[in-house]
Amino acid sequence: MKVVILCGGRGVRFSEATEHKPKPLVEIGGKPILWHIMKIYSHYGYSDFVLCLGYKGEMIKKYLLDYKLMSNDFTIELGKKDRIEFHGLSDETNWKVTLAETGLNAQTGARIKRIEKYIDSDLFMLTYGDAVANLDIERLVNFHRSHNGIGTITAVNPLSRFGQLEIGDKGKVNKFEEKGEIEGSCINGGFFVFDHRVFQYVNDNDDCAFEQESLKKLVSDGQLAAYFHNSYWQCMDTYRDWQILEQDWSRKNPPWKVW
Repeated sequence: MKVVILCGGRGVRFSEATEHKPKPLVEIGGKPILWHIMKIYSHYGYSDFVLCLGYKGEMIKKYLLDYKLMSNDFTIELGKKDRIEFHGLSDETNWKVTLAETGLNAQTGARIKRIEKYIDSDLFMLTYGDAVANLDIERLVNFHRSHNGIGTITAVNPLSRFGQLEIGDKGKVNKFEEKGEIEGSCINGGFFVFDHRVFQYVNDNDDCAFEQESLKKLVSDGQLAAYFHNSYWQCMDTYRDWQILEQDWSRKNPPWKVW
C-alpha cells in the first residue's frame, strides 16, 4: 500500500522558514519533518511513498538524491568511478520514493488526481507534509477496512492556544482551564486511508481543493468515516507550532517517535 504525502504547498503562515525551503524540509531535531512522517509510516511496514511536489520541489528531490551520502559514513577512492563503500547503512535503505511534480499553484485535490497513475493498489494512504502523531497506522488501516466506505479521516482534539473559561450567571467564572484540549471539538488530523474510488471525487483543475470540495462530497455521499486519535498530534502550521515540536523532540522520549 502506497503512502501519498502532500508536499507542494507554499506554507505562507510559516514564512520565517518557507521563504527559503519547502515546509516538509523544515527540520525538527536536525531532521526534516518529512523524514519524521516517513519514519512513522515505515515503522508499521509502509515504506512505498509518493510525494506530491510543487513549491521548491527541487529541494526535496535533492535531499532524497543525496540522502544516502549525507546520512552514512563512507569511504571513497578518488579517481575511481563508483568506488564508494558505505558503512553502517541507515534504516531507510528500503524506502521507495516516487517524486511527482504536481504543479506550482495546484490545490490539494488537483495534486491527488495527478498522482493517480502511481497508485496500483485498491487502498492507499494520504497525509500532509507538516504533521506528526503517535498514531497506530495498522489500527487506522484496520478501521478503514471495517466500514466499507471510500475514505477514513483521522479526527484529533486540537489544543487551545489560550486558557478556557466556563462562565455562569451574572458573569461568574465557574471553571478555568489552562491551555489544553478543546472539549467536544475535533479537527482533521490529516492521516487518511482511501480506496481507489476517491479519484472520482477529484479533478485535474488547479483550483480543485480536496478539503473544500472532495471531502464534503464524500460526507454528503455517506462515504467518509472518522477514526478518533485521542493521543499526541501536532501540526507545523506556524513558527509557534515549530517551537512546540522542537521542544517536544528535545524530551527524552519524543511523543511521536513510534520507531
